Amino acid sequence: MGHRLSKIYTRTGDLGETGLGDGSRVSKDDLRIEAIGSLDELNSVLGVLLTQSLPDPVRAILERTQHKLFDLGGELCIPGHTMIKDADIEYLEAQLDTLNSDLPALREFILPGGCEAAAYCHFSRAVCRRAERRLVSLAKADAVSAASIRYLNRLSDLLFVMARALNRFADHAEVLWQRD
Repeated sequence: MGHRLSKIYTRTGDLGETGLGDGSRVSKDDLRIEAIGSLDELNSVLGVLLTQSLPDPVRAILERTQHKLFDLGGELCIPGHTMIKDADIEYLEAQLDTLNSDLPALREFILPGGCEAAAYCHFSRAVCRRAERRLVSLAKADAVSAASIRYLNRLSDLLFVMARALNRFADHAEVLWQRD
């Protein structure tokens, strides 16, 4: 990237519009901007999760995921551009399978919580689901890569399993839903 921003404020968004990577201008509440904003929020929550003490393999997955989410935001910023590939989804699936292989079978619903890192992971999963919903809404109105929707769907699954694995790593019981 040859050009860096030296001035953060431009005043070009003061009237409620923002620019996309292709130079077009859209309203700040446009579905595309909503989806990009949800990805930014997800990436930020993952950043908070990364402040926790985490096993090295989990940290590596999350760091790679942050970069991929930034790529996905770039994809959305330039309509028609594609950055998320099937290989990115396959990577998530492989990590999901690895983390899940050491966990007991699910017999009850699990509530968000447990150790602090697992709780942040559950929070990240919920934000990921919202980002996925925003992307689906955008896809109904405009062209969106099918791989990007699959990526977020698989990422939320991975974050759920990761939360379970983090509780196990911390020797902390999962919070099981109790029926009345």
